[in-house]
Amino acid sequence: MSYISASGVKFSYDEEGQNVLNSVNLKVNKGEFVALLGHNGCGKSTMAKTLNALLIPKEGVVYVDGMDTSDEEVTYEIRRNVGLVLQNPDNQLVASIIEEDVAFGPENLGIEPEEIRRRVDNALKAVDMYEYRTHAPHKLSGGQKQRVAIAGIIAMEPSCIVFDEPTAMLDPNGREEVMRTIKTLKEKGITVVLITHYMDEAVLADRVVVMDKGEILTQGTPEEVFSQVHLMKKYSLDVPQATELAYKLIGVGLRFSKMPLNTDECISLLEEVLS
Repeated sequence: MSYISASGVKFSYDEEGQNVLNSVNLKVNKGEFVALLGHNGCGKSTMAKTLNALLIPKEGVVYVDGMDTSDEEVTYEIRRNVGLVLQNPDNQLVASIIEEDVAFGPENLGIEPEEIRRRVDNALKAVDMYEYRTHAPHKLSGGQKQRVAIAGIIAMEPSCIVFDEPTAMLDPNGREEVMRTIKTLKEKGITVVLITHYMDEAVLADRVVVMDKGEILTQGTPEEVFSQVHLMKKYSLDVPQATELAYKLIGVGLRFSKMPLNTDECISLLEEVLS
């Protein structure tokens, strides 16, 4: 059974308004890393918020580890199991000292002080921010702030973390810091759902899901999805730069055994073709 299962999900912010989500079916397995792509307004963030019961579908159902998100009796348990990291880390930092901020979530769960201390230390070490534990969050860089926000979620020990464009406001170094953290979480067995506009982030996922106008357009492994260059271009969506280059070279007569997803793959395939 999938850890997260959405079936026939429809949602509208206005009872009389147009649906933001239209009969979305999505499954996420335990320990899987899923990247969710699509234009602004396609429903990605709305879908993310249905995964931890912040939003309840107008129609259809979302299950988290067998729990129905519309069942108010399990809302607390669902939100403990599915953490949500927002685009702007400043919206999630609430304390004046980093370790106090990370402790905020566990304290609200009623965890014993000794256990909170253990969780805070482990969470800060997991995101490589332990040496900053007594610093003030406002003095950190954007990437460091986002890692502290992630630590605050990790300290609650969720089984799944949903990232809603966590690198959108960061510089390249900050993006790299956050993606390195996400990779570490995946290696620890935490289920990851990443909403992103960056194709170089999406290619790191186990599976890519592409949304358009509140529906799932296509999904599959990164290679399966990004090999559909015609489809992606039809909907004005990007593909990785290496894939774009290969696509243009195919247009002038070169033939590749597969579509590359990164620079190293592109170089290797070019050497294969030109040798």
